Amino acid sequence: MTLMEKFLNGINNKIETDLNEVLHEDYKFISHQNNNTSNKSEIIKLCMGNSFTNYNHRIIYENDEIGIDHAFITYLSGDTSEACLSVHVIKKGKIISTETGATSISNEVIKGL
Repeated sequence: MTLMEKFLNGINNKIETDLNEVLHEDYKFISHQNNNTSNKSEIIKLCMGNSFTNYNHRIIYENDEIGIDHAFITYLSGDTSEACLSVHVIKKGKIISTETGATSISNEVIKGL
């Protein structure tokens, strides 16, 4: 299993050990939506919860320095669904940072998946 496969498996199947293994101790998640930065423990806690669901989550590209994935996301809060592209910087075999770009989409698009 590649680093990105293990990362997506940890998110989509709520496997905390996978996330702990692939995320660097200095990991940062940068949200452009609200200008917040989250650390490793905050992101793992978010991923272990039920606030969002990914659909058609797939790896676009991966090498030793970068990973790129795409997913359709729905939110338990009822917020607008999104198509999300994530870029992960890899350092010494672990993901050290993630930045995302998301586009709001109709919930009808998700129902068609």
